[in-house]
Amino acid sequence: MGGTSPARKSSQPDLKEVKDAIVHRVTAEDMAKKQREISVSEFFAKNRHLLGFDSPRKALLTAVKEAVDNSLDACEEARILPEIEVEIKVANGNGIHKIPELSKVEEKPASAKASAGPPAADTAAPKTPSVAQAERFIVTVTDNGPGIVPEQIARIFAKLLYGSKFHRLRMSRGQQGIGISAAGLYGQLTTGKPVKVISRTSEKKSARYVEIVIDTAKNEPRTLANKEVEWDRPHGTMVSIELEGRYQKGRTSVDEFLEQTSVANPHAKIVYVNPEGQKVVFERMVGELPAAPREIKPHPYGIELGVLLKMMQDTKSHWVGGFLSSDFSRVSSKTAAEICQKAGIDPKMLVRKVHGDVAERLYRAIQQTKIMNPPTDCLSPIGEKAILAGLYKQIKGDFYTAVSRSPAVYRGNPFAIEVGLAFGTGQAGMVQSAVEQEEAGPLAEGEADEKAGETQMARIMRFANRVPLLYQPGACAVTKAVVETSWRNYGLSQSRGALPQGPLVIFVHMASVWVPFTSESKEAVADYDEIRKEIRLALNEAGRRLSSFVRKRERAALELKRRDVFEAYIEEVADACKRLKKGKLDAEDLKKRLQKIAKEITGGDKTDEIANGKKKPEEEAPAQESTIIITPEGVLGAVPEVPAPVAEAPKVEEKKPAKAAKPAKKENRHGKGKR
Repeated sequence: MGGTSPARKSSQPDLKEVKDAIVHRVTAEDMAKKQREISVSEFFAKNRHLLGFDSPRKALLTAVKEAVDNSLDACEEARILPEIEVEIKVANGNGIHKIPELSKVEEKPASAKASAGPPAADTAAPKTPSVAQAERFIVTVTDNGPGIVPEQIARIFAKLLYGSKFHRLRMSRGQQGIGISAAGLYGQLTTGKPVKVISRTSEKKSARYVEIVIDTAKNEPRTLANKEVEWDRPHGTMVSIELEGRYQKGRTSVDEFLEQTSVANPHAKIVYVNPEGQKVVFERMVGELPAAPREIKPHPYGIELGVLLKMMQDTKSHWVGGFLSSDFSRVSSKTAAEICQKAGIDPKMLVRKVHGDVAERLYRAIQQTKIMNPPTDCLSPIGEKAILAGLYKQIKGDFYTAVSRSPAVYRGNPFAIEVGLAFGTGQAGMVQSAVEQEEAGPLAEGEADEKAGETQMARIMRFANRVPLLYQPGACAVTKAVVETSWRNYGLSQSRGALPQGPLVIFVHMASVWVPFTSESKEAVADYDEIRKEIRLALNEAGRRLSSFVRKRERAALELKRRDVFEAYIEEVADACKRLKKGKLDAEDLKKRLQKIAKEITGGDKTDEIANGKKKPEEEAPAQESTIIITPEGVLGAVPEVPAPVAEAPKVEEKKPAKAAKPAKKENRHGKGKR
């Protein structure tokens, strides 16, 4: 026994060693080995819901939205009337496909390989599934913009947080430089397919075809194909993304997004081909581009102390006074001297010596000094005329009005609020857009009675920098301002804490150099007091105009009811009087006289004209230039004039053979430039 115990003891590990083996203590060195930088692409690949790709249906809409926004921004910046084509196709089962219109795009025969035909797999692709069953779609958006230089294509479409709009203070749809790259990243993650781009900058240069994917570890583009091709467009860009999605018509769909986009951008022509092959054309209603916004410098009221210190590090000015007057808007030399005096520093003090307590005094002095609001030429509002044109084109109603507020400021950022109202039943029997008409279908047994008893609620159309906001209405400052407005004062029914009731469409647009969205997906406007106040003031002005229209018709309807009550008893009164006179009274003559009295008491012909909408044009015409009233006799007020389709003429000429007369080509290009 004594001889075996040492061997047995040596073969068994110590209890402390067992515990250390089971529970390994993690040291700071161990943790340091696991630390690494996180790429922006990696972050959003794992958190794609932050960018609006949290469901297949929403992902399809977001991809279309980002591509259309980029196209509109590019066209407007180049001062070109936008013509945008959106096509959504169901992808083949194995994902092998060609870019739409690629049959019109021929690669230049630079080599035998380049002139080779498409791979055999394309011809052997399986049958395309139906739209209802489809889970993969190919989204293609084509514009007539200025195009993209070849060196920038890969970075624009396959690098997150890359763009020209983040650091400049001027109104634009894009802000962070994420959108279209995120759409390509989502397509890459869900289908493994690259983003395919064709772009051309002018007739004198060849079109460039590029296939790119994102290297998520480095947030850098990786080019799979880059070659010159023949393209039938003189300039523009086409992007094609294959992604997982789901197509469904109705609310928060691609159809509704494009419809609302055409309302807020009546200067654009949008051609849409849905996955079912149906083609919808949203024609241009305004033949002029909106005013081009100008870039401005930051306003002193909109910066924090840390931003002020960073600006002083980057400034080219040597003295504090020069820094204030050159790097900020609305700060003159006199205002800069006043700020320095309040801060207790010399305007000639070197900028590099401003830090610590001195910087805090300077920051407080800026906030205490009265400075003019920032300039507003950095904004490009839609305008009352264009809002009316958009609403009149898409919404059926009897009354339209639009209000544009003067620009205001939040956190030093200028913004402008615009509001439009469409009220009434119109010729369709209710205020209906194309999306609502699509949703209206045959009712099941017993459903008609339920629908008839429901009260129609107002519909809100929210926009930020001309872009429709379709999701998160409850978190948006626009919805809160609409609910807070007392619509009862304007002749509409409204429950407490709810939207007004009736056939009403409320259009609200915020134009700003930096829209404060609640998230990266840009679906709702943050609830700043200044923004909500401006929205309410604009709604109040539009509501007062609506009130005069509604109350006139309500009074006329009430007078007609009174007249009906009188007329219901006139015959009995006339017969009773005839009996009292023992038949010596002309009852028919008495009836006519009583009916005449009843008509005079209840407003006479004026009531009939208002109630039936047959008032004389000179009496019914609205006093405001930004109001339209629909009557059976015609349309009155600021009726928009549909521009002639002049933009299509250059296309016809460009497709002519190269032997066409040179003067005709010059006239074409000159005319296109003027437009």
